[in-house]
Amino acid sequence: MNYTFHQLKVFMAVVEKRSVTKASEELNMTQPAVSIQLKNLQDQFEIPLTEVIGRKLYVTEFGHELYSIADKILQEVAAINYRTQSFKGMLSGKLKISVASTGKYVMPYYLRAFLKSNPTIDLMMDVTNKAKVIASLENNEVDFSLVSVLPDKLDVVQEILIPNKLYLTAAPDHEFKVTRKMDKSLFDEIPLIYREEGSGTRVTMQRYFQKSHIVPKVRFELTSSEAVKQAVMAGLGFSIQSLLSLKNELRQGEIKIIPVKGLPLTEHWRLIWLKQKKMSVVAAAFLEHIRLHKQGIYNQYFSWISQY
Repeated sequence: MNYTFHQLKVFMAVVEKRSVTKASEELNMTQPAVSIQLKNLQDQFEIPLTEVIGRKLYVTEFGHELYSIADKILQEVAAINYRTQSFKGMLSGKLKISVASTGKYVMPYYLRAFLKSNPTIDLMMDVTNKAKVIASLENNEVDFSLVSVLPDKLDVVQEILIPNKLYLTAAPDHEFKVTRKMDKSLFDEIPLIYREEGSGTRVTMQRYFQKSHIVPKVRFELTSSEAVKQAVMAGLGFSIQSLLSLKNELRQGEIKIIPVKGLPLTEHWRLIWLKQKKMSVVAAAFLEHIRLHKQGIYNQYFSWISQY
């Protein structure tokens, strides 16, 4: 046997993605390179690791066994590397964070200085919708989650970062006649673009409509904040969006805010973690960094939101 750690890593990605193509994207490798590494690993075993049926890749029972062993091996190798760095006096390990999709405009600024000061830390950040973010937190798969709406059924601790203001937005050339402060009845007339089920923005919108006894005209749903923004800019409809996602478009006049009584809706971006979570040294250090520097980060990168 003469397999390498790299071959095991490639094999694990193929198993997790159930696709050579998706594994190549995950690993930033070409598809042929992934196929070659997979073949080189397979050549060392008489028992198949995977099989293709009808153009679909399946992992054999032996392949699943090897995956479990490879996972343990690579975790031990990572532990050796982290321990080596620790003995050299460097903070080292993994920091795992799940981020609600619009939070991608927030989290990088809270990570920037911390990662620069601790270059041996490995960051794993998953940007997805709120439902998946909360699921990863509940399953103890991450150290922290960044959300704007607190989960109902989880016992969590929070560190509030910045306001999350949501405004009604439209394309700059829309034909709707705007007065200084529109009445909520305008929602009876305009076509709205919604985020998908599980989105924190959607939850906030629905709470607002229910409280105001409004039945909005939903034109269609999209699965990312970026897709919603592009649809609004193209004039396909109106949407309530986070101000944080609109900074450049507002400055360039590519999107405009429609003033409405009761808006903006204001939540807060908050870092949350399970109350009973035993934090790693890296996670505890990151939380301390947040608490010490969050005001300075807000002043440097987010003070512009107070203009709206």
